[in-house]
Amino acid sequence: MQVQNRFNRIVTLLSVCAALGGAGGAHADAVISSSTAPSATIESRLQNLFGQERDALATTRRGLLTRLMVRPERRDETAVQRVEYTRAWLATQPAPKGGAEWQCLAEALYFEARGESVKGQFGVAEVILNRVDSRAYPNTVCGVIHQGTGRKYACQFTYTCDGHPEHIREKKAWTQVGRVARAMLDGAPRTLTRGATHYHTRAVNPRWARVYPRTTTIDTHHFYRQPVRSARR
Repeated sequence: MQVQNRFNRIVTLLSVCAALGGAGGAHADAVISSSTAPSATIESRLQNLFGQERDALATTRRGLLTRLMVRPERRDETAVQRVEYTRAWLATQPAPKGGAEWQCLAEALYFEARGESVKGQFGVAEVILNRVDSRAYPNTVCGVIHQGTGRKYACQFTYTCDGHPEHIREKKAWTQVGRVARAMLDGAPRTLTRGATHYHTRAVNPRWARVYPRTTTIDTHHFYRQPVRSARR
C-alpha cells in the first residue's frame, strides 16, 4: 500500500511537470530566473522525491529478503548429527513426542526391536525410513509400517498382522524407542545399515535373503538392501 501511494505521488508530480512544460512552451518569450522557475522548482522536488522513494524501496526490498530468508523453527541440526548410539545419549534428549508418523515409528520399534541395543533400534528405524524414500513402498512412515496389514502373515511387519493384540506395557522401553524415533524423524544420519530396506532375525532364513545383498548385522538382525530393478528396453 505504501509503495502504491508513493507511485501515485510520482505520477501526479510528473503530470504537473508536463502541464507546466506545455505552459512554458506557450510563453517562450518570457524571461524567468532559473532559480525561481516553476520547472526548476519541480525538477528539484522530483529529484528529492525520487531519492526518497529509491531509499524507501531499497529498505522495503531488504526487509522482504530478510523475511524470505527466515526459516521455520526446528531442532538444532548439528545436535541431531552428533548421535551416539547409547542409552546415556538418549537420556539427554527431550521427552519423546510427536504426531502420527512418530507414533507409528515408535510403535514399530517397540514391537520389533525393543529387546535390541540402541544401535539395533536405530538400524530398524533406518530400514523403515529407507522404505519411505523408495518408490517401491508407500511414502509415509505409517503407510510403510501398515503395508499389507489385514492379511494374516502377509504384512511387512509381523506384529501388525499376526492376529495378536499388541499392548505397550514396558514404559521404560517405550520412552527409549520414542526417543530413537524422534531423533530419526528429526534428521539423524542413516549410516548404520548402508541403505538397507529389509531385515530378519537370525532365527529365520527367508527366501529373499538368498538374493538380496546383506549390508550388515546388528545384534540379532541381518540387514539387506533390495536390488534395484533395471528398466526393460
